[in-house]
Amino acid sequence: MYSGITVGCVTTIGKKHISREVPCEDASFAVQKNGVSVVCIADGAGGKKYTHARFGSACAVQTIADILTEHFDALYNENREAAVRSYFMAKIRIAFADIIAEKELDTLDQLSCTLLFVAVKDRRMIIGHLGDGLVVRISPSGLSPFSMPQNEKDGTTFFITAGHAADYLRFIKTTVDDCHAVALMTDGVQDNVYDDEAGLVKPVVAKMAETFKEGREKGEEAIKGILEKYIVGASNVSDDSSFGVLYFEGTQAPDVTSLESSAEKFGFSDENFMTVAKAIKDDLMKASDIIAGAAAKSEENKETEASAEKVEEKPETDKAGSEEETASVPSADTGKKNTPAILLGIACAIELIVIILLLIF
Repeated sequence: MYSGITVGCVTTIGKKHISREVPCEDASFAVQKNGVSVVCIADGAGGKKYTHARFGSACAVQTIADILTEHFDALYNENREAAVRSYFMAKIRIAFADIIAEKELDTLDQLSCTLLFVAVKDRRMIIGHLGDGLVVRISPSGLSPFSMPQNEKDGTTFFITAGHAADYLRFIKTTVDDCHAVALMTDGVQDNVYDDEAGLVKPVVAKMAETFKEGREKGEEAIKGILEKYIVGASNVSDDSSFGVLYFEGTQAPDVTSLESSAEKFGFSDENFMTVAKAIKDDLMKASDIIAGAAAKSEENKETEASAEKVEEKPETDKAGSEEETASVPSADTGKKNTPAILLGIACAIELIVIILLLIF
């Protein structure tokens, strides 16, 4: 078990923005409060339509940090992940609304940014990620992605201002067991230290995290120097870069000299998830019919049994009248007995539509 946690983060402006006289659009924030250690980073969207992205990223990291330090237990203990993801997006929209009013903006999109965060309380850990960027787990045995970049084939990514943002927000609940450190980075750093075609995080990330061994101030100073010299300074068109760390004191660091610095690329086929999802559409339709049919048959059997029981309960002396009355029972009760089956059939159909929509869109 770790003996303490050191948190820290650094954001540097890229040469691309300096040459264009554009402000830095990345933002980062690290805090320890109420027994919770949090690091958040965000990358403001580039492009003419995202005029105030830097305000969005700065607001997002502060808002998320406040949520996590104030409500960590409630968020961790809630089993309805969709509700938690929606809560995060709702809080960000509330905060963004104030900026829209203050800056007299036209649309929410002007504040677009990505989002990555990690929060730890005792042994529990929450990880959140929407858009590109990378969250890395550093353990005694090596480095591995906790959460990989979310990019489309054309290189576009997802922003927290999108209407469907909550659906794309990864929300991971885990523990700190076997963790030495966790590193977060925007794509300005990610592009230099992560080989997505091989799933390899380069050993330099472990070295960067280890700079926090001597405390936050020295760690942030060292990271700032690394980013300015080797990341931002490596190219005249470098992007803004942010790097954050949660360092677990008293835990074992990996042997950097033994870590792989290169790996073979993954073998990819042309198959994509959309194709796989659409392929089960007919099977879903068939399954829905079978389930609804079975429910209807079950209701019919119950109806028959109920009718038989009523016949047996009638006195022998009134047999003729009983038969006449019994004959009328099914028609009188059919609507009531079939209602559950009908409702189930409708429910199955609705469920089917929802599943298909989730799979295909």
